[in-house]
Amino acid sequence: MKKELVFLRAFAITTVIGMFFITTSAFKNNQNQKFNEIDVERINVVEKDGTVRMIITNEGLFPNGKDIVNGRSINEDRKKRSGMLFFNEEGIECGGFIYDGRKTKDGHSSGLSLTYDQYDGDQVMQLLTEDYKKGDRRFVSSSLAFTDRASKETQQMTTDIMKELEELKKKDPKAMREKYKQYTEQGYLGTVPRVILGKTSDQNNGLFLFDKNGAPRAMFYVDKDNKAKLDFYDDKGNTIASFPDNK
Repeated sequence: MKKELVFLRAFAITTVIGMFFITTSAFKNNQNQKFNEIDVERINVVEKDGTVRMIITNEGLFPNGKDIVNGRSINEDRKKRSGMLFFNEEGIECGGFIYDGRKTKDGHSSGLSLTYDQYDGDQVMQLLTEDYKKGDRRFVSSSLAFTDRASKETQQMTTDIMKELEELKKKDPKAMREKYKQYTEQGYLGTVPRVILGKTSDQNNGLFLFDKNGAPRAMFYVDKDNKAKLDFYDDKGNTIASFPDNK
């Protein structure tokens, strides 16, 4: 009887050790796993220390203000869309790729956007296409745009300021506008277009250049009547030269 107990104990211990070895060996397998097909709702690409560097997600799991990524809250007002978000070495969001498209009551709405952000700020480069249809009218626009942003901008500061302005707007819209102007002059807020290549809302296709204040200064484009034009403007928006000169 004692010999049987000893045998059973030894067998149990050996079995447990064997299973532990097999399990740990499986998890330590460094070989790449191959799949013919995989269905997944979200993928977080992370560094060894856990820092999220990229998120690939469907619409339902797209991060918004209720989510924390790398210890930071995500833009609360951002609409959920399927796509990708990029994060730098410090875990700060630095760009993304989103897209959508659906039929509406009297047409459709679709778009695609690939953006890259200023360090700890918002987008300074965007590849954008939009396609809207309402009834018999359809609007299609595609462009590559480069933008200057406030030099002192940070993502958290922008979030805090916008909340402050939203609350102030409810009490005193005029004071809100004045406060916004102050933040802009101090370099905490502000977006200025500098270069746009593509099609505008009035169906002009070309290259559009803006000064540091966001005022248009030069345009080389083909208009909706298929006429090629080159226009120059002063800082007040007045045309100072055109080619061809049709006067």
